[in-house]
Formats: sequence, C-alpha cells, structure tokens
Amino acid sequence: MLTQNRLWNYWAAKAGGWPHAHLPPDPVTGRPLASLDDFDFAAFRAERREHNLRAAAAAHDAVVAYARDFRPHLVVHDRLSPEGVLAARVLGVPSVLHLWGPHGTAEPEPELSAMPGDPSGSFPRYGVGEWSPDLIEYVIDPCPPGMRPPLGPGVTRLPVRYVPYNGARSAPAAPPVKKAGRTRVCLAWGNSLSRAYGQAAHVLPGLVEALRAPDRELLLLAPPDDLPARPGPGVTVLEDYPLHLALRGCDAVVHYGGAGCTMTAMQAAVPQVVVPFSPDLALNARRVTEAGAARTVPAHTKELYARVATTVTTLLTTPPHTTAARKLAQQNDSAPTPAQLATHLETALASHRTAA
Repeated sequence: MLTQNRLWNYWAAKAGGWPHAHLPPDPVTGRPLASLDDFDFAAFRAERREHNLRAAAAAHDAVVAYARDFRPHLVVHDRLSPEGVLAARVLGVPSVLHLWGPHGTAEPEPELSAMPGDPSGSFPRYGVGEWSPDLIEYVIDPCPPGMRPPLGPGVTRLPVRYVPYNGARSAPAAPPVKKAGRTRVCLAWGNSLSRAYGQAAHVLPGLVEALRAPDRELLLLAPPDDLPARPGPGVTVLEDYPLHLALRGCDAVVHYGGAGCTMTAMQAAVPQVVVPFSPDLALNARRVTEAGAARTVPAHTKELYARVATTVTTLLTTPPHTTAARKLAQQNDSAPTPAQLATHLETALASHRTAA
C-alpha cells in the first residue's frame, strides 16, 4: 500500500498536479528525488509486472480457498479489496463493502473515483464474469447524514455508528488536567505521512511552534521521528496514545485528513482544522468542512503555519463550528450500533436468498 501511495504521488507530480515545493519520494526506496527522471517507471513496471500479477492472482486464490473452507453466508470487504466480491460470487453469497470514512464508491473526480481493477483476470478465471464496481450492491457507511459520501446507482446504504478503535491495550495514563481559563488543542500527526509524502510532510515542528500560545494547552500525538526536539512549554507529548481519549476536553483538533482522524474527531464532537497533502485526504477534509464542523488549510498553502494558527483561533472563537461538530456527533450517536447492524445484514442475506 505504501508503494502504491508513493506511485500515485509520483504520477501526480509527472502530470503537474503535485502542489508541494518538494518532490515526492522515490516510490520504491522512499528516498528524496532530485528529479522526477530519477525514477524510471517503465523499468519498474517491466521488472515488477509479472511478479505483481502472480501475487495478485495468488491473493485472490487464497481468499477464495479460505472462503470455500470457511463457507461464510456473507463477505465483508473494504474499498481496496475486490477479492471479497470474487469470493462472494464464487460461493453465491452476498458481499458488503465497508467504507473507512467519507470517501465513497462513486466520487465524481476521476482521481478519487478509481477502485482497484482485476489485472490478473481472476474473476473470469473463476467463471464469474468480469470485475466491475457495478457488482457492489451493499455498502456499510459509518458517516453521519451530514457528511455522507456518494455511492453508485442501485447500491443499498447500510448506516452504522462510527466507533473509534485503537487496538487492545491497557488504559493509558490520562493527559494533565485542563487548567481553568485555557483552551486545549490536539495536534494529531500520522505514522505514514513522511514515508508517503517525503520532505513535503516535514511540517510538524513548524505547526507546533505556530500553535503554541500562553492561554493554550497543546496535546501532541505524533511518531517519535517526527517530533520536534524541544516541543516547548505548554506542549504535552502523548506517544502511541488513543486519539479518542486525547480528544476528551479538547476545544479543537488539527490533523492531516486521514479517515481515522477525521471520523474520530467527528465522533468526539471536536471542531477540526484539516491540513491535507493529497486529493484523497482533501476529500475527507471537504466532507467535514462542508458540514460546517471544520476548516481546511491545504498543506501546500503559502505561509502555512500562520494560516493554520489563524484558522485555529477562528475555530475557537466561532460558535457555529462547535455547534456543527456537535450535530454530527449527535447524528452519529443516533445511527445503528455495529451490533444492531447485524439486523440489516440479516435482511441483506434474506433478500439475496430470495433473489437467488
């Protein structure tokens, strides 16, 4: 997945759609590129194509073999896993696509609407026709009505409440108690930004410095390699800390637009300032911004640090953003829980059997 993200960034730069001052990293090594010509995509494709096709076919075969052994009544998969649809078709059971966040299956922008194809020809190899996104019939959507993404025609949307999950672990120590008269802002940075976007993503120290203020507490969640050497007074570093717990008591959050950050902040009713680096991250930012619960400052913005600082101040002093954030959280709380979603899935199963 990381190599694919780097390739997307490289192609964007080749097409003139890379807005950052620094070039994207080498798609294979991750090292900085001095020139786009330093990476030979034609040679890379020729060298890797047969290997990638064999790997894709083997992955599809493994999923089908597991499904035949397990005999599921339903297959749930994500947007990048058409092998889930393949296994369901081979077994004659329904499949359900589960969205990560507000990136839908029918986005109008070409760079955002693409879904993986079937270059290995696995679908016709199993005698179930050609792969097509039109095969998707059901989509589990964790987005509240205010930020729901578009789905394809004829697709049945199955709403579900978004519930943050950070893995099984012991309860971490709580952040310091919020001091009276101070606002609290959370700055959440991702583990893969530098690896996917290279030098363009090296903005965390500048953001920390810009967001520090005498009447403000700053909670910093970031990978150790990205942390500033000296965060400064008023900054609390929380390493490997669950975001949904850090957001308790926060008045605003600044993040890069990942689906996990966007949805977790939505669930916590915290207004957001989103600093996206790419179109897919900007799409997440756009959905929550259009709902009124966020503002977007693209990462390539001139005078980025000053713009983010000003936008955070606006967020903290403009009640409608907090009101919109609470509305989204209330809509989320009104959605079916994951346990209640089972009823909808049983309905899907029943209708599928009836149609069969």
